[in-house]
Formats: sequence, structure tokens, C-alpha cells
Amino acid sequence: MNKMERASVKLIKQILVSSLVLTFMGASISVSAKAYKTVLVHGFQSQQLTAIDPRKIDSDGEAYWAEYWGVLADERIDWPSYERVEGKIASDYLWPKLRTMSEQGVCQPGCIFLTHSTGDLITRYIIDNQANWLENAGLEPLNIVATFDVAGAGGGSELADLAVNVANGLANPVVEAAVRAWLGRSVGQTLGVLNDLKVNNARQIASFPGDRTPRLRFVADGDLYLNATKLFLPGIDDSVVAAHSACGANQVAAFDSCSVNIGMDGKLSDQDGGVRHFLPYHYPMLMSDNYDHHSVISNQANGRVTTARSSIDIAPNKRVTFSTYEEEKGFWLWKKKYRYVRQSENTSMSALLFAAIPE
Repeated sequence: MNKMERASVKLIKQILVSSLVLTFMGASISVSAKAYKTVLVHGFQSQQLTAIDPRKIDSDGEAYWAEYWGVLADERIDWPSYERVEGKIASDYLWPKLRTMSEQGVCQPGCIFLTHSTGDLITRYIIDNQANWLENAGLEPLNIVATFDVAGAGGGSELADLAVNVANGLANPVVEAAVRAWLGRSVGQTLGVLNDLKVNNARQIASFPGDRTPRLRFVADGDLYLNATKLFLPGIDDSVVAAHSACGANQVAAFDSCSVNIGMDGKLSDQDGGVRHFLPYHYPMLMSDNYDHHSVISNQANGRVTTARSSIDIAPNKRVTFSTYEEEKGFWLWKKKYRYVRQSENTSMSALLFAAIPE
């Protein structure tokens, strides 16, 4: 490499480093401009069932959010999938973290918990118990202003029922194949939180919290695992969680939308299979048939997104809002109207959520 080439390489490196610094500075500025702190609560991690190692809980939690949310959040609550919600997850992981957050005053300005998948169920348990736990310890309860529940599994997943059946020798080869596709491995002896994710069990855990924290829902209807799991999930689903759970419906049924007025694809029309009744303080916001269970928390734009609800007040003078537009497709008698979120065709769902956090 000659002198000129070395100089060029050095210049390129300097530009890349400068760009990276500016990117992180921009992220920091954006985060600091937000009115509330963001707390991440991850979902089920199947690899932890076969590689039980408490030393990896933090690193697994960090890796879970690495693609987008990790650098934008103020706190993470990490927990092991090989334990139970009302057992060691609560006593050994949730309680110590909540105590530290209270002692440090993390949520004094208010916190928004952003959850994914089983994080929805974990957070519901937190909301139902954190005030009592902290007050009994002489500490200030966390000011949880709202939650953003992405692909929420608070209503359980039928796949967890299947996995437990497989572990108990009560499944046929087709079911075993579907569970293996989902978990990425065969079911072992350790089931941990899979027991809590069984649909009936999940809906019994802190099912009606006394706290009125608004729980905003963000829902996908996409394909994974070569569709191996979709046969076992009622209604529309993201290949892991069905709409009854992700939308926050108060009952289990085969729903095809979180709304009775608009489809998952944005089509404005009556939805006979839309959810009509929700769990207390559960509000579906964004929906998309272009994202799956995992891509909803990535930084990849997968296609246009629609709204079951375009805005909601989460505190005085603080509103979560998504700007929308309507578009007609088709011709004459076949003309249909659709509603989409502005810029969603080239903006990831995660980025749409972050932008919507009040400043």
C-alpha cells in the first residue's frame, strides 16, 4: 500500500469514526429530549432452557435489544426464562431491579416500559405488585406512565401449551415439529416460564391490576418458521402470539384484527372478527401484516403500518400520536380505502414507536 492509499484509508476511518460518534450523540440528544425514561423488558429466550447460566442473564438481555432499542433505553429489566414468574423471576430478578430503580429515582419523571412478547406478562405482574413491594420496603413506587407492549404475550401463547404437551409426551410428530421450529431445539426437561405462558395460566397472572397504567399494544401478522406454527394459533398471529393476546382481548378467540373498523392491512371496512372487548386499560395502537414476532423490534422497515387507534393521552398534556393518511386502491366498484401511518413504508415499527414517545 503506497503513501496515498494509506492516507485515503486513514481519512475513511476518520470519517467512519466521526459518523459513529455523531450517531451516538444524536441518539443521546434524542433520548434526553424525551419526557419519560424508557425501560426495556425482554421476552422469552429459548436458549436459556438448555443452557442454564445465571452469569449470562445480563448479556442475554443486552443482546436481545442490541439491534435498535439498546442504545436508546435508560434501563433494562432482565430475567431468566428457566424460572417462573411468581417464583424466582419475581424474587431474584424483578424485586432487586425495582428496588434499585426506586432508590436511584429512575422513574421520578415517569417511565414508559417497552416490552416484547413475554415481557408483556412480566410487566403486568410488575404493575400489579411494585407499589406494595416498594412501599413495604419504605421506598417510593415507580411512576410507570404507560407501557408499549410489542407482540405482547400477556394472554399466553398456544405454542407454550404445545411445548408443555411435548415435554409430557402428549404430542404427535406434527406438533413436535412445530414446537421445534419455534424453540430452535427440542423441548428439554426445563420448562420454566413456558408453564406461565400456557394460555390459561398466563391469563390468571395479575389479570386485573389495580393500577390504571395504560397499556398500548403494537401488533403484527407475519410469517416465520415456514408457517409451521400458524396452524396452532387462532385467528391472525405473528407466528408466535395470536391476536387475542397481542391485542389485549379479554377472551380467547380467533380474532383477525384489533379493531372492528380496520383490518391488519389498513383496509377501512367492517371487521366481523375484530376484537370488541379488551382487558382493562389495554389500547391497541399500531397493526401491520408486514412484520412478524421478531422483526417488530428490529430496525428494518418491512412495509406500511396502520392504526387501530391513532392517539391516546397517557398523562396531562402528554399524548402518544401517530400521523396517518388515507389512500384509495382499485377501480370503480372495486375501489377500497386504506389508512396508513405516515413514513411507515420506509421507517421501522421500532422507530415509529420511539418517535411517538412524548417529549
